[in-house]
Amino acid sequence: MNYTFSSFTDGLKSSAVRDILKLTQGNAVISLAGGLPAEEHFPIEAVKEAFERVFQHGGKSSLQYGLTEGYTPLREAICHRMAKKGASVKPENMLITTGSQQAIYLLTRIYMSAGDVVLVENPTYLAALQIFQASGVRVVGVEADQDGMLLDDLEAKLNLHRPKMVYVTPTFANPTGKVWSLERRKGLLALCKPNNVLILEDDPYGEIQFDEKAEYPSIFSLDDHPEGSAVMYTSTFSKTVVPALRTGWIIGDSRVIAQMAKAKQAVDLHSSTLDQQALHQLLTHFDLDAHIRTIRNEYRVRMELMKSLLQDPRFSDLHWNEPQGGMFFWVELPESIDANQLLKKAVEKGVAFVPGMDFYAENPRRNTLRLNFTHTDNANMKLGLDRLAEALDVYKQNV
Repeated sequence: MNYTFSSFTDGLKSSAVRDILKLTQGNAVISLAGGLPAEEHFPIEAVKEAFERVFQHGGKSSLQYGLTEGYTPLREAICHRMAKKGASVKPENMLITTGSQQAIYLLTRIYMSAGDVVLVENPTYLAALQIFQASGVRVVGVEADQDGMLLDDLEAKLNLHRPKMVYVTPTFANPTGKVWSLERRKGLLALCKPNNVLILEDDPYGEIQFDEKAEYPSIFSLDDHPEGSAVMYTSTFSKTVVPALRTGWIIGDSRVIAQMAKAKQAVDLHSSTLDQQALHQLLTHFDLDAHIRTIRNEYRVRMELMKSLLQDPRFSDLHWNEPQGGMFFWVELPESIDANQLLKKAVEKGVAFVPGMDFYAENPRRNTLRLNFTHTDNANMKLGLDRLAEALDVYKQNV
């Protein structure tokens, strides 16, 4: 059989993160690669009880087909949580998705045509780049510093490229870990809305903030919303509850949500109703905010440990910024070091990371890498950084 694939596959690339995770499965390699939460802090008993309540209350009907838009009580519960963050929405302004990545995919399919331009921070989330590129969308990078996109460069590229959408992760971004200033959030909105440019705000890490008193308002909450908003906001429970439930959501203008729901019907009809019902039971009977405070504290401790390890003299020629939340350190190596080649040495030593170049929309920097600090316990983190230092030493000796 001579298989001829569609043009859609021309833009598909295997995820560097997924490939590295395969590499580290079932062996002695310590992975600092994936954006994984810590299993030891999963609320296992609460999740078990949530599923039991679903069957107690729903019986056979809990296993039936459901609404494409999502389980209504769950959407109402998420609306209540969003209201606490200054975002007032109704269930008709929300679509439950199979992880927030599906939300990015569905919005791209219904809003962007091949050849349309999307602006992104450079570097940005790898999976979003995969979706845009596979859809034939032209991706243009916007320069940024620690406070977010540079507004002068953003304005210039809005005028030059006439994009249809801007994709951002302003709160503890993947891969850089940075958090945008309020000025940059407002500036993005002020530039995009008058030019009829939609903003897709991706916020999977926003609740993992290390300073509980700090305020990071969503760009969605800063706009008039939800109807007529220039912003579509997406998030997920993968980082705060468990990834296996694969439950995310997107909120925005009901007209956009309705089109996304049609697209979702063509993809998977609806996300797992069983998981949605269990998640609703968990939100009703489990103190999720207390759980989030627990993992925030634990992840802050792990971040501080990785920071102290990176301050070792063996890493004196590396540059990085201390994360204020999220899951990642973004590291710049000396210009002479290729992180892809370094990874080979690192895996030989028994540690893995994600090289940074695949996160770039354009002009990739080969001397960058991403380290995850949330998944690895203290002993393995120390061992992993020791191995990374050894790999760096071997690499430098052979350059």
